[in-house]
Amino acid sequence: MEKAHCFPHAGGNPRSFLAWQQELGAAAQIVAVCPPGRAHRFREPAMASVTELADGVAEVIAETEGSFLLFGHSLGAVLAFEVARRLRGVPGLRHLVASGCSAPSLLPTRRVVETARLEGKAFTEAVGFFGGLPPEVVADEALAELLLPNLRADFRMVAEYEYREDTPLTVPVTLINGVDDPHVKEAGLEHWARDCVGGLDQRWVEGGHFYFQDDPGTVTGILASLVGAVSEDGLDTAGHVELI
Repeated sequence: MEKAHCFPHAGGNPRSFLAWQQELGAAAQIVAVCPPGRAHRFREPAMASVTELADGVAEVIAETEGSFLLFGHSLGAVLAFEVARRLRGVPGLRHLVASGCSAPSLLPTRRVVETARLEGKAFTEAVGFFGGLPPEVVADEALAELLLPNLRADFRMVAEYEYREDTPLTVPVTLINGVDDPHVKEAGLEHWARDCVGGLDQRWVEGGHFYFQDDPGTVTGILASLVGAVSEDGLDTAGHVELI
């Protein structure tokens, strides 16, 4: 069965991808990529750069058997892109799906860099621009300080990301973006073409930056259309990368 390795957005919990398994059914196995220092790996030292994370997760995925695709949203899309670069020549890699993300060559954006410099309530309010934060978290500074340390660390990671020229990817790439996303626009997607020569498909869907939050079927439907043959056996659980 084909696997879909999924990379979360800044501050995102990789366990949120587990709910997608029910949507995908037997079409593919969801593999939620969990960085050190997060979720069930909270006791491990966190990695501080996209480069370090991409090196680690690519090493693990390269050892797996069978075909797979990479999906990432926002920060996760940047990480999935860098992992795909490191997996050139691995026959199992069939597709890269980048969601809610401008072309890597244009990153980090000025807004992300400026947001990463903020602290306290100013940071929380700035992050609210992207959506996805419950109103009660934005309104309560003490609650935000308790719940958002990973989000702050991830914003700093994106702000320090350094795109490097390299050989374009030869696997097909699909871009998914919400038509009402205030952060990602058509002009920011055009430069993806410089890094993708295996075919580039743009999908615009209803919603904002977190278009899949209320309707995961929006993205799982696309993923299901991209994976290989459907198994006759159902799959009720999802896996996760134990070490990246």
